[in-house]
Amino acid sequence: MNRLDIMTRDRAEVTIEMLYGDMQRRIIASPPGLCTIGMLSSFLRICHAQTCGKCAPCRIGLTQLTILIEDIMDGRAERATIDLIETTARVIYNTADCAIGYGTADMVLRWVVGFRDELEDHILHRGCSSRSHQLIPCISLCPAGINIPGCMALIAEGRYDEAVRLIRKDNPMPAVCALVCEHPCEIKCRRQMIDASINIRGLNRFAVENAGAVPAEARAPSTGKKVAIVGGGASGLSAAYYLSIMGHSVTIYEREDKLGGMLRFGIPNFRLPREILDDDIDTIISTGIEVHYGIEIGEEISILDLRKEYDAIYIAVGIHVDRRIWLQNQRPRGIISAIEALKLVENDEHQDLRDKSIVIIGGNNAAIDTARSAIRLGAKKVRIIYRRRIEDMPATRKGIEAAIAEGCEILDLSIVGKTELDESGHIRDLWIKSQIVGDIQDGKPIEVHMGRDTQKVDCDLLIIAIAQGIEPQSFEGDGISAMEGIIDIFDEGGIGNMPGIYAGGDCVSGPST
Repeated sequence: MNRLDIMTRDRAEVTIEMLYGDMQRRIIASPPGLCTIGMLSSFLRICHAQTCGKCAPCRIGLTQLTILIEDIMDGRAERATIDLIETTARVIYNTADCAIGYGTADMVLRWVVGFRDELEDHILHRGCSSRSHQLIPCISLCPAGINIPGCMALIAEGRYDEAVRLIRKDNPMPAVCALVCEHPCEIKCRRQMIDASINIRGLNRFAVENAGAVPAEARAPSTGKKVAIVGGGASGLSAAYYLSIMGHSVTIYEREDKLGGMLRFGIPNFRLPREILDDDIDTIISTGIEVHYGIEIGEEISILDLRKEYDAIYIAVGIHVDRRIWLQNQRPRGIISAIEALKLVENDEHQDLRDKSIVIIGGNNAAIDTARSAIRLGAKKVRIIYRRRIEDMPATRKGIEAAIAEGCEILDLSIVGKTELDESGHIRDLWIKSQIVGDIQDGKPIEVHMGRDTQKVDCDLLIIAIAQGIEPQSFEGDGISAMEGIIDIFDEGGIGNMPGIYAGGDCVSGPST
């Protein structure tokens, strides 16, 4: 008779799982600015503990790498030690039997390439260079550098108006960001060492909604300087606000009849109510900023003309031009860009989408916002076609989940194969090619074509949401270089040999939220 054995987890197993959980949370919460060599040493120790010891490259090689890194940490190394680390790691990479060995060696090789300067600083000066220093994670990851701990403290005491003023010191649009910011500040929140990140964006929204009307900061005495801002989007408005309260005379030149840029014409009203956007803009303009609407820079007036009138110019035109794609060397009727589609929705000029099938190509936030807008406008079927996996989509997780919950179908690992048109040349059907996941490059899987059309879908309107840029000819005539849809600048936002002319925002960095 077999013995009855009741399997239970022993105390050591439970303790190890708890330790691994604590370690995982601390790795997730690791802030930018940590000593890179210390991190490499800790990484090697963990990997060495995982080796089975059967092959010499793992058993001996990882031990030697750990000793060499410790020599650098303890000040016993020379510059030749870096080359020895690289050689040792390359031998392990080429000879190890499993991924514990060659995966660890590959990471060390990349570390040496990426942080050679830091390794040399440790050898020569026995410490990190001035480039590496401990930072508060939420502040360092916030694009605006907001004093988030200070805001949290003020909110906790119920001083909501002061919290809004503190936010506005670094971000002049606190209400807008409380709704649409992707809150990267929460990624490395140290609260994760205990349970989960603090809901920073949610608390900022709570402060904004309970602070009442908070006026702009008082202007400094006039400097007598005049600055022109080309573009009234997020970047242009931010620059205008801070320049104005510093005492400069600021004038915004805006192409549209309203300010806001992509905040207004690229984010739907259901995500960013226009009254909230307008309140933030009104506060900015209240500092004494002058605005000229309906001015197309490059046509009605040039940058060089503005330079004669102003002491400085800041170009912040955003990226409102789509990089159009062609299907089978043709541009059928019934294709528009996501930028165009969202702008039509904002201006209430969109076509009737009731009982129509909409297909969107792309996986960014514009694709998701366009899909959700189409659903709200009564589209019969909305599909998103994305060439990689859903988890690789650059759109926010919450946006993707919301689109799916509202009825959008996402065809991942898919591309458009061929199109079918009706008698008038209007797009009618799409043939979708399925793909499979291939090799991993730069942290993302490379898709591989399966080689056949696998699915036919009806399409009354095809929306392209894959790339955006600027009109380079609007600036190249004034000597401003624009490459691959963005303006080419030097350090500190300056443009080549044109003193007093600067550029920033999406027209420099590319599309972002």
